[in-house]
Amino acid sequence: MRSLAGLGALVAAASFFLYLLSTHLPPGTKHLQPASEGEEETVEEYSLKFPSDLDSLRELAEMLKLYKREHYSYVLLLFCSAYLYKQSFAIPGSSFLNMLAGAIFGPWEGLVLACLLTTVGSTFCFLLSSAFGKQHVVHFFPDKVALLQRKVEENRSSLFFFLLFLRFFPMTPNWFLNITCPVLNIPMPIFFFSVLIGLIPYNFICVRTGSILSEISSLDDIFSWTTLAQLLAIALMALLPGAVIKRYGEAHLRVDGMDGEDQIRKER
Repeated sequence: MRSLAGLGALVAAASFFLYLLSTHLPPGTKHLQPASEGEEETVEEYSLKFPSDLDSLRELAEMLKLYKREHYSYVLLLFCSAYLYKQSFAIPGSSFLNMLAGAIFGPWEGLVLACLLTTVGSTFCFLLSSAFGKQHVVHFFPDKVALLQRKVEENRSSLFFFLLFLRFFPMTPNWFLNITCPVLNIPMPIFFFSVLIGLIPYNFICVRTGSILSEISSLDDIFSWTTLAQLLAIALMALLPGAVIKRYGEAHLRVDGMDGEDQIRKER
């Protein structure tokens, strides 16, 4: 009970901090709205809300890009805080934030941010699970934990590549791996670098897609040769490391029995 109370206090404190960041924006948060014929220009306040679809994602990205011109550091702090909050408390759904990173910061800066924040946030989640949640993870997911424990022991000699395999081909969702690895006695360095390297293809796809979406203004842009070439390059770069890991896994890893009835639906 004490562990749940401590975790609840951390969640409450982090939620309050994120709320303050999102509601107490620094000065300069207004911009002019173009006026229709016969009307005067109006001043609109920036407002923040989490995107629920691609349209709202694009609106939020455009707003934050404008705001970033005056307050880059604040936008960076706000984005990093929101990302770490979601990752640290194992909240599924990182794809929207990855796409937002690409739309706001561009493909390469966004990719570096996404990879670093995913790794640091997952490590925080690992530490929180180790401190507060081991017994609860085993209690609520006994079969899945037992399956992963068995596979970890079978692949103990190639543990790093086994974890890479699970990140490239998520037979279990990433948030579940983050909270389960302390139970499985995965060493912190192996966990850290398996997340950093293993999620690069996924982060790359999402960030690059977000960057492209921010540049598209009509359906014609989606089917332009430039956009199609970019999407093809994204697919090739994402598939190549996965193919290498899969080939290695077929020869050296034992992952049979981790799909079918035992597979957890992928939730990012």
